[in-house]
Amino acid sequence: MSQLIPTILFEDEFLLAINKPAGLVVHADGRTIEPTLVDWVKEYYPMLEMIGGLHTLDSARYVPRWGIVHRLDRETSGVILIAKDAQTFLDLQRQFLERKIVKTYHAITWGVFEQKEGMINFPIGRSRSDFREWTIAPNARGTLRPAQTFYRILSEHDGYSFAELNPKTGRTHQLRVHLKAIGHPIVSDNRYAPEKGTALGFTRLALHAQKIKFQYQGKEKEIIAPYPEDFASAVRDFGISQ
Repeated sequence: MSQLIPTILFEDEFLLAINKPAGLVVHADGRTIEPTLVDWVKEYYPMLEMIGGLHTLDSARYVPRWGIVHRLDRETSGVILIAKDAQTFLDLQRQFLERKIVKTYHAITWGVFEQKEGMINFPIGRSRSDFREWTIAPNARGTLRPAQTFYRILSEHDGYSFAELNPKTGRTHQLRVHLKAIGHPIVSDNRYAPEKGTALGFTRLALHAQKIKFQYQGKEKEIIAPYPEDFASAVRDFGISQ
């Protein structure tokens, strides 16, 4: 494994929750060779290979899920759930499908919001100009899928906003696309706002999956992922601590 090593936030007989570092890919894309979260699971939890069945890569190749219930973008840090048995995987997957799992992200965005909280409700589809990207109408092609993101501004500093985000749906790149669509792209988003460049010491996307809340063994469970150093350093200027 490389230096991009997950840290364990919670573990018992049935469930593992980790804090994924930015830069670590969850599943290999089938086109490049680099360390992944799957490699880490293989090394330390080899018995999880077939938990969750098979997963389809963008390259249309099928690979084992290794119990990983959901994903984060390469440059996003934060909490990921990994099931250690089939029943736990199915139960968490059902909660995701029924939108009963509450995911909370923290992001630093460009600009100051006029409305300090609200719902972004733009369907998302593949970009007409770049198949690797997602966007909203009229620049999308094919089927547009409903996507909703609730946002709340927690603090502002020097022309930047510190936002709490709760995606109500789980579309690929949803938060990045939605924030760009309302004119406040995430800081250092080199795919969706390359013209903005980097800022606040970030060399990666300023997005962190800070918290996840779900039902587990008959009770509500909440897991919080501490900020990595780059995020912790940046948010101090906003008067925010975790």
